Amino acid sequence: MARLALLSVSDKTGIIDLAQQLVHKFDFELISSGGTADILQEARLPVTRISDYTGSPEILGGRVKTLHPRIHGGILGRRDLSQDGQEMESNQIRPIDLVVVNLYPFEETIAQTHFTMAEAIEKIDIGGPTLLRAASKNFTHVTVLSDPRYYNSYLQELEQNNGKVSLTFRQNMARETFALTHSYDGAITNYFMTLALETQPPLPSRFTLSGAQFQSLRYGENPHQSAVWYQTGTQASGWTEAVKLQGKELSYNNLVDLEAARRIIAEFNSKEAAVVILKHTNPCGMAMGKTLVDAYEKAFNADSISAFGGIVAVNQPLDKDTASQLTKTFLECVLAPGCDEEAKMILSAKPKIRVLLLPGLINGPKHMVKAIAGGFLVQASDDQVDTPEEWNIATEKQPTSKQLAELLFAWKVTKHVKSNAIVVTKDRTTLGIGAGQMNRVGAVRIALEEAGNAAKGGVLASDGFFPFDDSVRTAAEAGIVAIVQPGGSLRDKDSIAAANELGLVMMFTGRRHFLH
Repeated sequence: MARLALLSVSDKTGIIDLAQQLVHKFDFELISSGGTADILQEARLPVTRISDYTGSPEILGGRVKTLHPRIHGGILGRRDLSQDGQEMESNQIRPIDLVVVNLYPFEETIAQTHFTMAEAIEKIDIGGPTLLRAASKNFTHVTVLSDPRYYNSYLQELEQNNGKVSLTFRQNMARETFALTHSYDGAITNYFMTLALETQPPLPSRFTLSGAQFQSLRYGENPHQSAVWYQTGTQASGWTEAVKLQGKELSYNNLVDLEAARRIIAEFNSKEAAVVILKHTNPCGMAMGKTLVDAYEKAFNADSISAFGGIVAVNQPLDKDTASQLTKTFLECVLAPGCDEEAKMILSAKPKIRVLLLPGLINGPKHMVKAIAGGFLVQASDDQVDTPEEWNIATEKQPTSKQLAELLFAWKVTKHVKSNAIVVTKDRTTLGIGAGQMNRVGAVRIALEEAGNAAKGGVLASDGFFPFDDSVRTAAEAGIVAIVQPGGSLRDKDSIAAANELGLVMMFTGRRHFLH
């Protein structure tokens, strides 16, 4: 008796070619449902509809069609167990050797700009995952193909093994299929998370994380570490939709730095030019200017030594003047929302620079995930927008409007510097940055030493409160005129008293921005 293959696919890519070879070359009989059966019949291939095979009609608008003992018994039956064989025979159940199924496009549906909840719900596949899981569970006897990209490999297996399929191939297909169903269920879970009421916990009792391999990377942070870039969802989004104009392949470290650059530059809307230069995820120079080239020159001069080999992100399309400046030093990557033709020509003279376009600089992830031994941590992204109107003036001296604008700039930069973080700025340009220090006093000293005499008349931002007044006094000695910090220390009154004594403005944001 011919072998039996079940074909029921949402993505019809390659299904006719596969079915033709199954029937004409490898002596398979086909059973199929719905639209798949229609296109097989149109191709003049012999196919039995699942409703005819089971004797049960498709019901509930197609919601129930493959959930039947003759189908799942044929998939799950163990060919080496006599009791299973007897039960299958007595119930007129034929063994199914091949299951070719892919799933309703749930992720594609929710990726659309406009869709209703009802439309999303109808794209939750029930029968498909059930078929896939059943076939994967019984991989010792059944082959499961959950994606068109596996069809040719399967046919090659049949060619090379006299019409049979190796256990290794079947096991590999089962592994890939379980990963698919896990990812599919994860997408549904994450969708329902977005529907959660405000009164419900912000994170569920179970958090799913999955992705499809988008690109194999040469190595991780170091050459001895393997690394892969995974894409969440089935459609390009985030960095997978970036356009690379030129340059070498992206590395693990490039992507980590680029994401840090994207997060900070996204803080600044495109009405005013902003440029950030990063090294090892920390900004080494950031500035705003009247033009993009003005902002870049200010950011570069803020720390020209660290800028060498850095990552540059800008919030406006690249023009020829900015491109000309970018080519004057060695840079790893440049990120922009766009690039005009003259700028492209100028940058092409430095073909090793990776130039990426990410229109709108996109929205970031809603959750941040960090692996720990035996599990992982999840937190909501630190994406709340801070405004001076929400801050408290802690000192007798009141800030000017110009100082408030400067303090806001410094505060936005500090949010993206590793804790303990101190940022000194003037003319909306970073002058000194103290990043990732073990104590706040050390971070203050590093930032002020880096700023030097330019600190006079500048402002200072701290990502956490000052536990003592020593940092306030050190800042005043360097010529700082205004400070912004979260506040909340038991000794806030000491810092306020020191600021009043020394004639400084000090603002309390009421919110800290630690970045570990």
